[in-house]
Amino acid sequence: MIQRVNLRSLPPAARAVATALHSAVSAASRGEAEELREAAGELAGLDSEQTGTVQGMVSRMLLEEQHPDGLDGDDIRAVLEGCTRWAASWLPETDPHVLLIVLAGALGIHPEEHEGVPRPTPSALAVHAPILIAHLLSAPARELDPYLTAVFAELARNQTMEAP
Repeated sequence: MIQRVNLRSLPPAARAVATALHSAVSAASRGEAEELREAAGELAGLDSEQTGTVQGMVSRMLLEEQHPDGLDGDDIRAVLEGCTRWAASWLPETDPHVLLIVLAGALGIHPEEHEGVPRPTPSALAVHAPILIAHLLSAPARELDPYLTAVFAELARNQTMEAP
């Protein structure tokens, strides 16, 4: 049975992130470019650290689940190429560089922090992170809710452990 995120139990900021991310990933999964742009606008208006953390954790969980022995360069290239081809077929402004930044960030690598690597805008990240998540959810078909539930449980656990 699929566990659903209980939005009412989340604090307001987390609820806003979960709701906006759910809308964006759902739109991307259906290849609905205009809906994705609208939902991404909502995501971009939220705290970028919170949205980035949640999106990164969901992406990482999916990547680890699909590659239990770890990812190598060929795996990363395959994910990036597959995601780019799929998304570009319905969203012409898909940018492989931004997808690479999102994918690298999910793996704990932040190339945009280095000199000479342009940092994508919050709106570009808000479009491309849900695209990556939707792509990772598609093979084999998975639901977003169990991953959101796991992410928010992990974040709550981390906050509890940090509190005195």
